[in-house]
Order: sequence, then structure tokens, then C-alpha cells
Amino acid sequence: MIDAALLEAVLSGVSPRLTFDDLARQLRASFPGVHITVCGEDDVPPRLPPAAENEFCYLYYVDASEHCLKLTTDAEAATGVAVALRSEDD
Repeated sequence: MIDAALLEAVLSGVSPRLTFDDLARQLRASFPGVHITVCGEDDVPPRLPPAAENEFCYLYYVDASEHCLKLTTDAEAATGVAVALRSEDD
């Protein structure tokens, strides 16, 4: 389960100055045991509502309970977070 407090903590750790890889490393170090993926906003289906957002990114729940990872809207089933960085065009 991913709760609102964890989402807020991840949001506060997102810096637009870091590369995708550096941001992923920083977040994974800050939240051990939570699956963290960093991608661009264009990598996420446009109809999927974010679980949280700020001026730098959107957060989506990730479910790793089956063989493949999948995005979900179910916080109870979530085992991780996808951080989709907003494009600079926004």
C-alpha cells in the first residue's frame, strides 16, 4: 500500500534539476523497499489520473503483485510509484 504521506514525501524529493537516472537513484535511496520509476509524462497513458502531482511531476501508483509491473489507481494494491516528470513545454 502507498499512502498519502509517502506520496507527499516523494513529491517533495523531486528536483527538476536532476537527470532521470540521478532522480531515480536519489528517490530509491530515500525510500528503500518502494519501487520507484522515473519517466516522462508522455510515457504514461493520458487517461490514467495521477495519484498526486506538483509543478514538476505527476505520481502514479505501480502494482508489482503479479509477474509484470502495471500502473493502477488502487492505492491498496500499489507497491511503488512512477514519477512522470512534466515536459518543459507545459
